[in-house]
Amino acid sequence: MRSQTSPLEFKRLLYEKNGSIAYVTFNRPRVFNALDTALIAELKEAFEDCRDDSTVRGVILTGAGDKAFAAGADISEFADDTAVEAKGMSRHGQAVTNLIENLGKPVIAAVNGFALGAGCELAMACTIRLAGETARFGLPEVKIGIMTGAGGSQRLPRLVGKGRALQIILTGEMIDAQEAYRIGLVNEIVPIADLIARAEALLKQIISNAPIGVKFSIEAINKGLDTSLTEGLLLEASLFALCFDTEDKKEGHRHFLKGALQNFGVDDIRRGRMHARRGPSHADHRN
Repeated sequence: MRSQTSPLEFKRLLYEKNGSIAYVTFNRPRVFNALDTALIAELKEAFEDCRDDSTVRGVILTGAGDKAFAAGADISEFADDTAVEAKGMSRHGQAVTNLIENLGKPVIAAVNGFALGAGCELAMACTIRLAGETARFGLPEVKIGIMTGAGGSQRLPRLVGKGRALQIILTGEMIDAQEAYRIGLVNEIVPIADLIARAEALLKQIISNAPIGVKFSIEAINKGLDTSLTEGLLLEASLFALCFDTEDKKEGHRHFLKGALQNFGVDDIRRGRMHARRGPSHADHRN
């Protein structure tokens, strides 16, 4: 599956590249891939490298072992933090989730076990979430006297709706993969043995499309959700227009027309263009 390693070496992450896919793996399986400060710093560095490496077209984020994707923050690190320190930690965590969400390239979370607290928040920042059959999701911060700090209170209602988000956050209870799929938190449930292979197949399908179209589509959806419909439509039109000055658009049209010519013939294509120019006829309306 993965044959190339990255020149970057980490202590708490596995970071590999194979062709156009990068693999980022939380690597603290003995502590359920708990997220400490050092791991978050490594995660930020890895995703900055993914962003800046033009050969990387997509990323798979997962956890080492068969128990956890990431079972939340390492509580022992911030037990004695002041309010000022806690805000700094929250803003740092939010910066990393924002980096992942707005990478400009698709990031698939392959959730292979517990995704709790900050682990769930990182999964929610990904473009697409695939859940193994044993995956469990939750934001249990209220059980220890705090609340979500890395974007959970903002991303969860955007994914599943306000009512469901409030229930999950205020009860602090875990939900299984089936419930996560039912409410729209995850895109698919996959047998655990096939989880990475399915993530790779999905990424390869996305990567086969034009990079600029993929990047701008992600941007339009992410930014559009934070604006009115009117503003979102203006953003879409602007990004749509930018596509027309790119080689991606020119090459895509050439390939499409070449395939269309082979499948339908020149006369069919020309007739279609003429029909589009003059609009539908009365006969079309009758039919």
